Amino acid sequence: MNTRTTSARWTVDRAVPLLAGFMILVSLALATGLSTWWLLLTAFVAVNLLLFAAVGWCPASLLMHRLGLPRRTELR
Repeated sequence: MNTRTTSARWTVDRAVPLLAGFMILVSLALATGLSTWWLLLTAFVAVNLLLFAAVGWCPASLLMHRLGLPRRTELR
């Protein structure tokens, strides 16, 4: 029996943290293996996550929406 009340579809609201987590892991691996300058990418991702949390959008979310990924509010 499926008791799920939310949609299982991917939305911008789910994809932004997924992309951010992936980019942080990549930048940490690059910083460990190549140069600590890659930590600037980690800082950039963190600033974008804070922007997304504060105002509901970031450059990645705008691009994802333009590519056809729906926002959570559009599914209702």
